[in-house]
Amino acid sequence: MSSGLRPARHAWAIVMSCTTLTACSDAPSVGVLGAYFPDWLFCIAGAVLLVACVHVLLSRSRRGAWLTPPAIVYPALTVLFAIALWVVGFNL
Repeated sequence: MSSGLRPARHAWAIVMSCTTLTACSDAPSVGVLGAYFPDWLFCIAGAVLLVACVHVLLSRSRRGAWLTPPAIVYPALTVLFAIALWVVGFNL
């Protein structure tokens, strides 16, 4: 019989189970006063505040017409700022 083949199958099964479990980790969350919130929630809130600041600054300087159409530009800026905050705040 092929007794030498059996340990190789077990080793292969162990390697495959380890590679599938490597992606499992704790959820990326931030504790605030005992409650845990996902980190992307804070990034989106910060991005909305940054977009509001950009809107105010451009409106006061009379350059608000640069961002047209606003229905596309402001959500795109929100996504851009949220991803930037996530990278800077949680991945560096």
